[in-house]
This record gives sequence, C-alpha cells and structure tokens, in this order.
Amino acid sequence: MADFSNYMSPGRKGYLIGIGGVSMSSLAEVLLGMGIVVCGSDSNRSGNVRSLEAKGIHVEIGHRPENIPADIDFVVRTAAVRDENPEIRRAREMNIPVFERTEAWGAISRDYGNAVCISGTHGKTTTTSMCTHILMAADKDPTVMIGGTLPLLNAGHRVGHGNVIVMEACEYYNSFLSFHPTVAVILNIEADHLDFFKDLYDVEKSFRAFASRVPDDGFVVANYDDLNTMQTLMDLDRKIVTFGLDPRADVHAEHIEYLGANSHFDIYYKGRRFTDVTLHVPGQHNVKNALAATAAAICLGIRPNAVKYGLAGFNGAGRRFEFKGKFNGADVYDDYAHHPGELKCLLDTVETLNYKRTVLVFQPHTYSRTAALFQDFVTQLKRPDVVLLAEIFAAREQNTIGISSAALAQKIEGAAFYPTFEELEKALRALAEPGDIILTVGAGDVYKIGEHLTENGT
Repeated sequence: MADFSNYMSPGRKGYLIGIGGVSMSSLAEVLLGMGIVVCGSDSNRSGNVRSLEAKGIHVEIGHRPENIPADIDFVVRTAAVRDENPEIRRAREMNIPVFERTEAWGAISRDYGNAVCISGTHGKTTTTSMCTHILMAADKDPTVMIGGTLPLLNAGHRVGHGNVIVMEACEYYNSFLSFHPTVAVILNIEADHLDFFKDLYDVEKSFRAFASRVPDDGFVVANYDDLNTMQTLMDLDRKIVTFGLDPRADVHAEHIEYLGANSHFDIYYKGRRFTDVTLHVPGQHNVKNALAATAAAICLGIRPNAVKYGLAGFNGAGRRFEFKGKFNGADVYDDYAHHPGELKCLLDTVETLNYKRTVLVFQPHTYSRTAALFQDFVTQLKRPDVVLLAEIFAAREQNTIGISSAALAQKIEGAAFYPTFEELEKALRALAEPGDIILTVGAGDVYKIGEHLTENGT
C-alpha cells in the first residue's frame, strides 16, 4: 500500500477531490506551503474555493473523469467521496494512488515532535481553537488544523515552523486512526455516526484504538466526568491525564463564577493551583473544554501564564455560539450543534442568559442521525419557547429512510415545520421581538437564514 509520506516533497503534484471543504482546503494550503503543486475539484465555487483560486490553485467545478491531469502524482479525497465518483474511477484506471484526507493529515502529523489530536463527540473545534490560542501565547509557532474558522487565524488552519501540530481528530469512518498523536484528547464519547458504527460499543472500540496509538512516552487526556470515556480507557496501558469538574480529576476547576457570557475560575493540577482563567465564551461545557485544553498544554510543559492569557484571548470559533447581529431588537446567534448532546449544552447555556424568549431554528443533519436519535432530539427541542424546523440537511446521504423534520414537529407542541428557507425566514421575521434570542442551529446551511435576517436588522 502506498504511503502518503513518500509524496510529501516539493514538485510533487496532487489533486484534491472536495477541495473546498474545511479540512480539505486547509490541507491544500498546507501542501502548497510544502512546495507541492495542488489542484482539485469541488461541487460549487464556495468562499473556500475562491480563496484557494486567489492563491493560484486551479479548481474544477463538478466531478468529471477528464478533470484528472495526466501528470498527477496522487489524489486525496474526503470520506464523503465514494469509489463511484468519476474522478476516483479515472484515477484508479490511471494507477494513481488515492489517499483519504486523514491519511494525508496523519502523514503530516508524523513530521512534528508533538501532535495534539483533539477527539470527542462534541467540542472538538472549540477545544482545538483554545489549544491554538494557548500555543500561540506560548510562542510555540504551531501548525493548526481546525474544523471551522478561528478569528485569531482568520482561517481554519495555520502553517507554523515549531515542533507542535494541533488538529481535530474525527472518529467518523475511523478517520482518526490514521493520525499519530503524542497527546490524544478525548472530550466525550456518545453514540453518533450510526450510519457507520453499529452502536455505542462500536464507537467506544474506535476511541480506544485511537488512544492506543499514543506512544509509550505520550499522553491520553480524558474527561473524568464522562462515564463512557473512562470506561473506554479502563486498564489502557498509557499515561492518562484526566480533566473535569470533579475535584478528583487531575486538572479541575474550582471557584467557578458565571458572569453573563463570561466565567472566571481557578484551575488546579494534581491538587495544586495552576492558574486562574477568565473565559469569554459562555457555558459550563466551555469550562470543560478549557480544562481539556489546559490538560493538553500541561502535557506539553507549557507555562501557566500562557494558558491564562491564551484562554483569555479566545472569543469563540466560527459557528460556535457566534453572534451574527440583531433583528427587530432580537439577538441572533448561530451554532453548529447537530447532536442532542450538543443541543443540550447550547440550551443549558442560553437558559443562563436571561433572554425573554428562546427562538430556535433547527436544521437536522443527516437522515440516519435524525432517525437513530429521534427521541433524544424531541426531548431537547421541547425546551425552547419557539421552535421552527427546516428540512433535514442530507449531507452525504440519500433519504432511504423516508424521514422528514415534519416528523419531529408532530412530536413537539407548538413547533412548526417549513419546507423551504424562504417560508421559514418569513415566519421568523413575523415573530421576532425585542428581548428574544434567535438561534440558527445545525451543521448544514441553516446559518444563511441568520445572515440574511441580520443584513438589514435593527
């Protein structure tokens, strides 16, 4: 089997299928920075695609066999690109090696003395972003791969010259088993991606395999408060550093004060005060994310002040409780939450902010997730004052289940389903009032509603 490391040299030429995706566009720029000639394709000319084109990367719109140049050395694809893709078929016919995106990132991570890989069902983007802030404050000049936009970088990636890489590590399709972590962070483990995994036990097996990839002198950072995580790592022969709100965790918080959207707390490490932190993102879940980032920093030997000031400078990542503006006196926020556990964290946070009403616009993500976790979604969607449901965002799937957001609406008193964004936005404009918080929520394109709403908001 081909090893992507053999293609990481200046002058090589690579073709990336789905190059406009968050991780793929970051990969394209990292490879470009290594002197590799990069081109690729995507289904539409998104903002990421336009940014790549501005850097001289040629992008074909649409997937056709003739797109593959004769002089290509390798092809990289996302997990969503199947073998039936015409460009994949053509590459196979030409005997061009085809790599998964995570194989490429995994090979890149091998070049760093310290590879911090952030995994978990929830919180990966935020925690990776917090780690980035800490590493920058510590002058570590890190290379970064984030599944979202970080204002500090004005991008989702960074090419550094230090010996640390920090990156999100997703379990879907066992993708993170291509990585080579020296510090493997596990934020939490829940049943998700059940179109690939059989059940929660299957998910846990994957996370244990991920943790086992850490070398003997590396670290596994684990959420002490999460029963699934601790059970998954039971008797694992690796150095484990725990974090959590429980004072028995190696890294834990004391004297937590929640001050509106901010919080202040002391961080303790193995019984001794490490530093104090002021956090400018709301919610208990973000306190836990900050503890995870701190634990990873401790594993790297980073000084307390870099943690303190790095976290103080973090004001959130793109699409993570991101303030979009105002409409008719209501505050409009957008969030990527697409799992019931993430919805719970989001709504728990919003309930502490004393808005008059919570108006939730939710777009479920994938048919399989909606069906598998249907009752858990219903439980959380009953909590807001007003619920407006957009149709399910298909992503990589076909609707072989025959499910619709209308089925959720039928189970939630007062909820309304709107087949189109136009109808939903019209309803939202009619009901928004001063004192409301409007949340556009989901991993699809629901954010467009909030952006359109606030373009001329007051």
